[in-house]
Amino acid sequence: MGVKIEVAWALADKQTVAEVELQAPATVADALAAVRHRGLPLDADFDFEGAVGVFGELVEPSRQLREGDRVELYRPLQVDPKTARRRRAETRSRR
Repeated sequence: MGVKIEVAWALADKQTVAEVELQAPATVADALAAVRHRGLPLDADFDFEGAVGVFGELVEPSRQLREGDRVELYRPLQVDPKTARRRRAETRSRR
């Protein structure tokens, strides 16, 4: 029996969501392997070993998936949110 899930990731210029059907029981690692095997468009620097989640919650690659789950691949932040806020505040105070 198969499990249909979505795998979502964002590139520099667009977001991609791919539907994948896996044999149950399936894990997050299985979903990532399926996406890699299908050759879906990823940046050359995209790291499949980075943080992953299911519906916004960080999970381990060994987590089992259920029908309809959405696996999300997270990229590292470009700028620390605290640093970005500080820069915006400095810019506003100069006005």
